[in-house]
Amino acid sequence: MGVSATNGGSSSAGLITPGAGAGLRDVLKSRFLLKLLVSKELKVRYRGSVLGLLWSYVKPGVQFVVFYIALGVFLGLERSPTNPGGLPNYAIYLFSGIVLINFFTEALGNASRSIVGNGGLIKKIYLPRQLFPVASVWVSGVHFLPQIVILVVACLFTGWRPSLIQLAAAAGGFLIVALLATGLGLLFGAVNVYFRDAENLVDMLLMIATWASPVLYSWMMVQRQLGETFFNIYQLNPLTVGVETFHFAFWLPTTDGAEPIPPHLLSMWLPIGLAVSAAVLLLGQLVFRRLEGRFAQEL
Repeated sequence: MGVSATNGGSSSAGLITPGAGAGLRDVLKSRFLLKLLVSKELKVRYRGSVLGLLWSYVKPGVQFVVFYIALGVFLGLERSPTNPGGLPNYAIYLFSGIVLINFFTEALGNASRSIVGNGGLIKKIYLPRQLFPVASVWVSGVHFLPQIVILVVACLFTGWRPSLIQLAAAAGGFLIVALLATGLGLLFGAVNVYFRDAENLVDMLLMIATWASPVLYSWMMVQRQLGETFFNIYQLNPLTVGVETFHFAFWLPTTDGAEPIPPHLLSMWLPIGLAVSAAVLLLGQLVFRRLEGRFAQEL
């Protein structure tokens, strides 16, 4: 009896709550599954497509041309002999912001729908649910790579000579946006299982994202219009900091170096952006783990 009781107690101790996992640590332990999910998403997305992965070039290219003509040419944001108040190399300025915002919007949009979109798989087998939003962010990273290659080539043609600090700033900016997209993807991906209105809310956020950061315009315009106090609030947006670091790394070295950068960008705003994105990631993880236990039933 004593042995039986001991065995029974040991067996009970090994039980875990159904559907509960170790969060993002499970993703790290399931890197092979993550690779398979990324490969699956890429194959499914381009199944039956003629251009395939080339769409990752075409879409941002069309977006860039439209914004450049509308804002750089018609609204005069491009510096020229007749418009000395514009931005030099506005094409580089614009594209360096667009590639980062495109990564964020694609990552968050797909991550927020990833759990519902893989409902059939989730109901059949158990695997770490966090894999689905994280895989969506990784797929967006795959699409981000060819765009950044095009940006670097364009920068080289305009005399790009970045410093190590500028390259490190770009890496920090990308990390900020990736953490933010993952955290919000976990948050809205989980909430969307219970309330499908979350998809519409995400669509609204993504519509605002391009205009809520200095992608199309200069940060100095914001500072002049809002004043110092509201400008500091504007700077609390991690996307803003990410875009500004990309401008600092890719656009500024193609100019004469006299263009100003946001005050305290590297010493204060970059660490704050990382902290805010990390806090969003933690919040998203906590909400996801709280809700994931009933995903199979709700789906």
